[in-house]
Order: sequence, then C-alpha cells, then structure tokens
Amino acid sequence: MNAVITGATKGMGRAIAIKLAEAGYNLAICSRDQSEIDSFCHELTSKYPSVQAIGLSTDCADPSQVKAFANFVQQRIEKVDVLINNVGIFNPGSVIDEDESNLDLQLQVNLKTAYTLSHIFGRQMRQNKSGYIINICSIAAINPVSEAGAYTVTKFALYGLTKVLRLELMHHNVKVTAILPGSTLTHSWEGTTIPKEKFIAAADVANAVMYCLNSSEGSNPEEIIISPLSGQI
Repeated sequence: MNAVITGATKGMGRAIAIKLAEAGYNLAICSRDQSEIDSFCHELTSKYPSVQAIGLSTDCADPSQVKAFANFVQQRIEKVDVLINNVGIFNPGSVIDEDESNLDLQLQVNLKTAYTLSHIFGRQMRQNKSGYIINICSIAAINPVSEAGAYTVTKFALYGLTKVLRLELMHHNVKVTAILPGSTLTHSWEGTTIPKEKFIAAADVANAVMYCLNSSEGSNPEEIIISPLSGQI
C-alpha cells in the first residue's frame, strides 16, 4: 500500500507518516526542506526495512511546485492508495484589517494544494475503484476563530471540499474523511508555557487516521472531531 502525505516532516504530518510506516505503507512525502525529508526517509526505512520512503522539497505556496510533487509521485509510484492532505499554514489576523495577501497565501497552502492533489490522485482512485483521501482540516472549519479570519475561511473551504469529494467518489469505492483537530501541540506552539497536557497530541491525529484506514470495507467515517479535554486554547 502506498500513501502520499503533505507537510510530513513536522507535527501531525510526521506523526501520521510514522504510524503509516509502522503499518507497512510505502510513503511519498513533501515539505520545504529536502535535507529534513532525506533524514526522515532514512529514519523510517532504517526502522521499517520493508517500507520505501521518498520525498521532494515542495513549497506548497507555489502551485507549480505542488504539481511538480504530484508528477514526482506519479513517476515513482504506480498506484496511490491513500492521500493525506495535511499541509497547512496558520496566520492570525482580522479579515477587516489584514492585507489581502494573507488570504491568498492561506488559500493556496490550506485549500488549493489539497484541491490540486485530490484532483490528480482522486481521478486515479476513481479509475482504480479504490482509495482513501483524508483531509486534515481544523476545528476552525466549524467553529470560526475571529482572531484568524483568513485561516478560518480556508479551513471552512477545505471542509467543504472534503464533503464534495465524498459525494463525488462514494459510488466509486473511494473513501473521503475530514479530521478536525482542535489545539494540537506542534511546532507552531513552540515556546508556549501552557502545559502540554492541555493540548491534543499529534499522535492523537495519527491514531484517528489509522482508525479510518482500518475501518471496515463498507464504512466511511465522514468526519472526526478531536478537542482538548478542557476546551480550546
């Protein structure tokens, strides 16, 4: 089985990649730093010798690089079984006051990257009559965050994309799921003095992905919401 994961060298993406490698999935990953990709792929293949792991430096803010990553995968992997659209960027700001470029950047990274890769690999899955697309959304997709207006808008859009893909692909034996984590302890919270037990762990999101992939043939978990025990931070 082969899986593609975006934003895979840190945080939730890294935790998901480790879980999938542990389960025997071959991986094609991307992030912005090729040295980090190479190091992580070596780490995975050393620990799981039966697994193949490849990756390409990709700045998902650049549409041409996203397409280059898709081409990289297609040239090396005959069949993509799982697509995890994980990459994301969080830029706080008010819709009324922020520069419009803040929305443009987050639209590209948080939405259009997932749209492009789902468009490419979703067609293959439809043709193969099998596959799974999992979009890592955010609790902001259903509970707006006024301090992060553009981010909220893009995550609403990614959630909507997930719903549409589910309807388009359900009759072709392709599953689609939205995972909506709340405050998750990743590098974006680096330096925080908030106790780590107040956060969701990246491993919790990875476990949710594995729950989806291990679900029975006839079931499709449409969305999974993961919230901190004591509420959003």
